[in-house]
Order: sequence, then C-alpha cells, then structure tokens
Amino acid sequence: MLLSGRHAVVTGGGRGIGRAIAATLGRHGAHVSIIGRDEAALAETCKAGDADGYAVCDVSDETAMAAAIAKLAEASPIAVAIANAGAVETGPFLRSSAERFRRLNEINLIGTVNLFHAALPGMIERGNGRLIAIASTAGHRGYAYVSAYVAAKHAVVGLVKSLALETARSGITVNAICPGYADTDMVAGGIETIVAKTGATREQALAEMVRANPQGRLIAPDEIAAAVLYLCGAGSASVTGQSLMINGGEF
Repeated sequence: MLLSGRHAVVTGGGRGIGRAIAATLGRHGAHVSIIGRDEAALAETCKAGDADGYAVCDVSDETAMAAAIAKLAEASPIAVAIANAGAVETGPFLRSSAERFRRLNEINLIGTVNLFHAALPGMIERGNGRLIAIASTAGHRGYAYVSAYVAAKHAVVGLVKSLALETARSGITVNAICPGYADTDMVAGGIETIVAKTGATREQALAEMVRANPQGRLIAPDEIAAAVLYLCGAGSASVTGQSLMINGGEF
C-alpha cells in the first residue's frame, strides 16, 4: 500500500476536507492521527474508522501543538503533516477590524506554522517527509468581502514557497493545495449567511458561489484528498514549493 508504515497527522481532521483526507490516507495504509478542538467530532471520526487516534489542540497555540505532536509521535515518527484547519469570516474591509485580521491569521497561517515547526525537525533527522498546507484559491487571487481570509491564505502560500527552498535538499517536500469553493460545513455556513443577509434562496446563493467555477459545481472533499495522496507518494518527490489548484479551471 502506498503509505504503509507511515504516520500522517491532519489538523482539522474531524470533519469536511480534513476527515476526507484522513480517511483516504488510512485506506492507503497510513496510520492517521487527527488534531482539532472538537473532541466529540475527533472521537466520532476515529470510531467510524476514518482515523486511528487524535489529540485535542487549538492549532494557534504553539505550546499545545508542540505537545500534541510529541505525544502522537510516540506511536511512530510523523512522516506526513497536513495543515488543514482553517476559518473564514465575511464582511467589507471597513468593517473588518484589525482583530479580525489577527484572528484569521492565527488560525490559517500560524496554525500552519505551528504544525510545521513541530513536525519538521523529526523529518529532517530522518531525511524524509511531506508538509502540505490546505490553502485556497484565495491564496492566489482576491475575493470581495473576505479580505482577512484572502490575506491569511496568501501568507500560507508564501510560507510554502519559502520553506520548500529551505528544505529542497533534505528529502522533504512542502506544497499547498488550493481548492475553490468546496462542499464543506464552512461553505454551507457561507450560503446560510448569504440567504440571511440578502433574502436569496439557498439555490440562488449556491449558484452565485459556483458561478466562477467553469464546471459550475462545488469541489468534493474526496477530490482534495486525492491530491494530498498524490503529494504523499514517491512519484511527487520533485514536486515542492507548488500550489496545486483544484478549482474547475477558474484560473
């Protein structure tokens, strides 16, 4: 099996894209640990067989992340670290306080930094590893009314590009996956917000969201998980510092 004997950690692994990634890696032989704040969701994911173990941790807490990775690594060394946990808040720029920018930066960027800081030393010691950030098309273009989120995801893509150069000769690859609107709880919440604020129907709100995707649909979490699987395999050893777009040809 592609990932037999390898230990993968996925933040935000209790639902949505993170859970799909965990389940996919597990089906291909990995021992999968998930990290998140919602212990009930993490436990249910493990009970359902989509992950092997979990740690409760706020990804923006550097000390807690380091402790969680150290504890999980007792089972076996971390070979794959996937920074999936993220959050979005909507609103025009002039109503988006500096605190909103800090909050989304902490979750989306610093959460990624904390995971990579904790997992990378062991990978360097062993001369092999995969660091993957689940970013967004918002890491490459602007979207109105989500400026704080867009700024944070641009920062994640910049981190990936820089860290890939630092680790290029270490046997470690660092990449980002950048999906468009995906079929997740986060997007469902966005649809509900549009409905509440505009009076549009759910169908109209969904149509507006997928309008930029030439395929006219939401991205399935399993499609993103398949891209993660590719980046974990031996066939992607020369793929580093890249942003893999999954957006139906949006750009």
